Amino acid sequence: MASSSYLLAIDQGTTSSRAIVFDGTGGVRGQAQQEFRQIFPADGWVEHDPEDIWNSVLAVCRGALADAKVDAAEIAATGITNQRETTVVWNRADGNALTNAIVWQDRRTADLCADLVAKGAAETVRRKTGLVVDAYFSGSKIRWILDNVPGARTAAARGELAFGTVDSFLLWRLTGGKVHATDATNASRTMLFNIHTQEWDPELLDLLQVPVDMLPEVLDSSAEFGAIDAAHFGTSRPVCGIAGDQQAAAVGQACFEPGMVKSTYGTGCFVLLNTGETAVESHNRLLTTIAYRLDGTATYAIEGSIFNAGTAVQWLRDGLSVIDDAAATEAIAEALRDTGGAYLVPAFTGLGAPYWDAHARGAVIGITRDTTAHQLVRAALESVCYQTRDLTGAMRDDGAELSSIRVDGGMVANNWVLQFLADVLDLPVERPEVIETTALGAAYLAGLKTGIYGSLDDIATQWRLDRAFKPAMSADRRQALYDGWRAAVGRVLTAD
Repeated sequence: MASSSYLLAIDQGTTSSRAIVFDGTGGVRGQAQQEFRQIFPADGWVEHDPEDIWNSVLAVCRGALADAKVDAAEIAATGITNQRETTVVWNRADGNALTNAIVWQDRRTADLCADLVAKGAAETVRRKTGLVVDAYFSGSKIRWILDNVPGARTAAARGELAFGTVDSFLLWRLTGGKVHATDATNASRTMLFNIHTQEWDPELLDLLQVPVDMLPEVLDSSAEFGAIDAAHFGTSRPVCGIAGDQQAAAVGQACFEPGMVKSTYGTGCFVLLNTGETAVESHNRLLTTIAYRLDGTATYAIEGSIFNAGTAVQWLRDGLSVIDDAAATEAIAEALRDTGGAYLVPAFTGLGAPYWDAHARGAVIGITRDTTAHQLVRAALESVCYQTRDLTGAMRDDGAELSSIRVDGGMVANNWVLQFLADVLDLPVERPEVIETTALGAAYLAGLKTGIYGSLDDIATQWRLDRAFKPAMSADRRQALYDGWRAAVGRVLTAD
């Protein structure tokens, strides 16, 4: 293996930053991870300090290189994948953010979005972006910053401010302020980008009162994004791949053919169904989005987004102190017959697809005097599977014929979860050998541009199955459990 085949992937997530050094076969040579602060200023508000993000990324990149015993000069290229929709606005002169990043989970703009819907904007947004009008996306967050940070709108009008999702902010910092760019997958999550014309849309910019001069240049997902300043890692290396985390995971899972589907379990859960070069419209409140763009051609996907998956387990650990370690949940769930009829609906920051209820809040339904802490743990794990069923059910209602689902993310190390998921979905669930497919996808995109991989077919041959979980639950039990879940969700919904 030539040393120039090493690839560095930056995986900047919602609760932590990770960097992984991959070799040309997709093997992990070294890695590092660092958690950073979560800031909750008010009900439904979620923020990150951009400096925490930046410093954690620098630290994990250096740590991964050290762990791999690889010098930065041996890295052929770097790929970046990121928490999508999280919004940073910074000053072009010094690169400093005006305020904390507003995280994708944040719901402060829910009323603004409701007002846009009341004014008839929903159809225009859906037709041009494939999205619903929701606080989830970046556009309303940019407007909030411009309207609420003193002097921001005036500075934006003078061309002094830059907006970016986290990938764009990191690229600016890594290149010493030389490059303000993003890729088509991240652009497609802003509510400002026309996924059909592949351009920032003037009508949408006017709708959300966002100056076009703030926005980054939109490139392919595999492209020459610029060079990392030598001051950071001792030598300058190119950035050649960028994709939002869920799209990067689809690339890492080699979901390159129409009909292939993957589901990623991290802070949230996100199911993507490849629809090829056709932007398929969902009739069940799923999103139409860009899966990746190569050589100017977009491949599209239908996506279902769940806001809270891993956060349910994190809440049990950090909020309630029910468990000491997320890894303990597998044995706890396995030891129980059931939850005793209890359901946990983890709507901590509202409900995503297919409900899109920004004002819903979490609840535990069906508890009795006999309900135990361990049953709450199992209910939390089950909730992730039921929410996935909500999404795959919507995809099937849209006409998709699902034959299996590829899964990834930290939670899929839990065998009990994957068996219950297969049972609830009535689908085979396939776990790959490398479950950190988000970082792997970023590396693949960088490797495509540098010639380490000649094509998507080359990448697809590297996908390896670790274990398949097959449905083993009776149809009657499956339906009864899911009916209970739908009834529980009905108790927390506030939207019509």
